[in-house]
Amino acid sequence: MVATSYDYDAPIDEYGFIRQPKWGHLRDLHSAIKQCEEYLVSSDPVHQQLGKKLEVHVYYKHSNDCAAFLANYDSGSDANVTFNGNTYFLPAWSVSILADCKNVIFNTAKVVTQRHIGDALFSRSTIVDGNLGVASPWSWYKEEVGIWGNNSFTKPGLLEQINTTKDTSDFLWYSTSLYVEAGQDKEHFLNIGSLGHAALVFVNKRFVAFGYGNHDDASFSLTQKISLEEGNNTLDVLSMLIGVQNYGPWFDVQGAGIHSVFLVDLHKTKKDLSSGKWTYQVGLEGEYLGLDNVSLTNSSLWSQGTSLPVNKSLIWYKGTILAPEGNGPLALNLATMGKGQAWINGQSIGRYWSAYLSPSTGCTDNCDYRGAYNSFKCQKKCGQPAQTLYHIPRTWVHPGENLLVLHEELGGDPSQISLLTRTGQDICSIVSEDDPPPADSWKPNLEFMSQTPEVRLTCEHGWHIAGINFASFGTPEGKCGTFTPGNCHADMLTIVQKACIGQEGCSIPISAAKLGDPCPGVVKRFVVEALCSE
Repeated sequence: MVATSYDYDAPIDEYGFIRQPKWGHLRDLHSAIKQCEEYLVSSDPVHQQLGKKLEVHVYYKHSNDCAAFLANYDSGSDANVTFNGNTYFLPAWSVSILADCKNVIFNTAKVVTQRHIGDALFSRSTIVDGNLGVASPWSWYKEEVGIWGNNSFTKPGLLEQINTTKDTSDFLWYSTSLYVEAGQDKEHFLNIGSLGHAALVFVNKRFVAFGYGNHDDASFSLTQKISLEEGNNTLDVLSMLIGVQNYGPWFDVQGAGIHSVFLVDLHKTKKDLSSGKWTYQVGLEGEYLGLDNVSLTNSSLWSQGTSLPVNKSLIWYKGTILAPEGNGPLALNLATMGKGQAWINGQSIGRYWSAYLSPSTGCTDNCDYRGAYNSFKCQKKCGQPAQTLYHIPRTWVHPGENLLVLHEELGGDPSQISLLTRTGQDICSIVSEDDPPPADSWKPNLEFMSQTPEVRLTCEHGWHIAGINFASFGTPEGKCGTFTPGNCHADMLTIVQKACIGQEGCSIPISAAKLGDPCPGVVKRFVVEALCSE
């Protein structure tokens, strides 16, 4: 499946907003490396072992002018190392960058940039019920099952889908007939093999099964017990593509579609239908009619009634929405739908598959990135859809009514769809006394550890810091969103409010001499939770 959200928690999300702390941590890394640029291009590194699984690479511009990279590649143990007469703390599986061979300006394991608390704040506008804010029912169009047009064709055997559809549609109907003699078994097992990616199966125009592959192997097989009627029966299989591979070996010859169909009776007698006559129809009737187009908004093709058909396969829905005021981006919550595609004013906002859930196991609250990369580390949202919110660019909507069209393949309830607008972001900053200062504040020729770290808060462009929910200097307990004062606590609320409220960004140096020392001799953290809004 090709999701429309950005993959791998990209530093910038699909709404154009910065995703923290990844964006800020990468920015600081780039800034730190930039500070070392002259050294990196002046010489090859000099390698020195500092202990077990501890090393340093030094780049010299002159004999007494260098930059150094201290590394601890032990995945479980922190370490203290001595380099050039100074002692440095190296967390497990981390690298510290010393732009002057003296002061640490960045450590890969110490995230000093701000964090976002949960997802961005979306305010629920209202449920889309026909018209958002207008009492008008949904309209719908029930897709024809099987062959629907006069451009169908019949061939012996099963055709490969991609070469048959020729990129005109992601859908291909495979249709044939089954004849049951009087006295023959009516109960059978239907076995279908597919190269991918998914398929809906109908017997006598009634839905009986749905099968699909996965990211690693698009092919699949499904077996379903079916009941046939005496005489002629119809078998219709709708094969679906869900994004086509565009890289890797032999990607251009990877096939798709149905490759085998067998019918097995209760006596285990197998009948191969694969080489028989099949009738093919490229695409869906709704695609051919152009039901997603604005020009068909008032077409008589659409049906209306007092009872909205929900949880039906192969059905199109039409409604209208009124975009809420403001400049915040919009999102359509499609959590109550199954699988399909959505359009706003004729523009596709993406494919959805809310019914496809991630595995229910494998997630943990205690994420540990240390050690070699493993794709199963730090998984989240187990048992949930990959995506339920779909971005609607503001430039795609206009004042008044906007057309919303859905093509539902599996079955869902459009009456529970909601439109949301992004109104703010909870942010959090956690900086310790022994963390490095901001990478962009570093200056050459400074004494060892002469700079101090800072708490920095920044809102998205056009937003400002509207409130401070928590501010403590000491040993606060918890995590972003749930912090509480610890045994050592100095309330920083007034100081942070004075420096930050109404500002797009602010910074506060961490100095016990200036802030007051609630517990001398203890390494303290400065923690702030704030709200950004328009």
